[in-house]
Amino acid sequence: MQNENRTIDVHILTGFLGSGKTTLLSRLLEAYELQGLKAAVVMNELGDVNLDGLAVESNVPMAELLGGCICCSIRGDLSLELKQLVDQHAPDVVIIEATGAANPFEMIDGVTESALYAPIELKSIIAVVDGPELLARSRSGGQTFKLMKEQIRCASQLLLNKVDRLEVDERLQAEQLMRETNGYAPIAATVRCAVDEQWLEAIVNGNGGALGTTAHESGASAGEQAHSHAHAHEHSHACGPDCNHDHDHHHVHESHAHVMSLTHFLTNPVDSHAFEAFLRALPDNVYRAKGVVTFRDSETASRFLFQYAYKETDFIRINPQGKVNDVAVFIGEHFSREAVLHKLNELERMD
Repeated sequence: MQNENRTIDVHILTGFLGSGKTTLLSRLLEAYELQGLKAAVVMNELGDVNLDGLAVESNVPMAELLGGCICCSIRGDLSLELKQLVDQHAPDVVIIEATGAANPFEMIDGVTESALYAPIELKSIIAVVDGPELLARSRSGGQTFKLMKEQIRCASQLLLNKVDRLEVDERLQAEQLMRETNGYAPIAATVRCAVDEQWLEAIVNGNGGALGTTAHESGASAGEQAHSHAHAHEHSHACGPDCNHDHDHHHVHESHAHVMSLTHFLTNPVDSHAFEAFLRALPDNVYRAKGVVTFRDSETASRFLFQYAYKETDFIRINPQGKVNDVAVFIGEHFSREAVLHKLNELERMD
């Protein structure tokens, strides 16, 4: 039986068509297997046939999202597929390989929404960048180059792939383009996504390249743990502690990356007026928030689905038939996770 108190890491692989995402996926799956960890995969294809999935070992649990893109036409299916993977296979980690046409900002939104239904944490976004293609697109511009830059911008780990096809000055130019778009994520130069063992170990053990770190309520404070991890991994963008996957239901994603996600599972009902005031007071660099809350001051402690976007908030009363978590998810750039978590804890303690 699955431990209800644990959370499951989720990693997103993004990158333009043909950049090498499936090759990296295979390397990650091998690394998880060597560590005795169970990985599951969500494979997204624009077409109606999952050709990339043929390259994945048959014993790896897989969900297929075909005939559309995670970030648009089939985004609503992602939460269901993630929940089914978690319920049926109880993996230690889920890796999502998105179609090369996916907008990563929408993917973040879609994945974090799944926390309503399954105990997952978005840990990292790994962008695989085709070096020669990036340079070619930068000269011509257009929508494809814009999409590639968005994929680079959102990443907590960057792979500059196919460097064997670049001259020295071209490689420097490609790295400069990536650094201008994303000044935070470390860049690994690769051929056929052959990352070194240290890189793989950091991802597999939850010690590198992540959007979030789980901070336990007991022991050190969230801020102290963030400082500790930043000191231990100055070159990385936050990560989980030496993770055994048995986390408390209270946790915060600590991050030094510019695009950040915070997920907090609530254990107590909150006051509706205080919660609405909290949302109205969110800083401008929190772009999206959503989740399910139980209001103790409403009749029979009613539950509500809330959505927040750029200072606009909407509440819908719900009566879930299955298990739906009380959870609040926040997405933004450079916001104080400690401040948001502190306020949430205050709301849960209010009489």
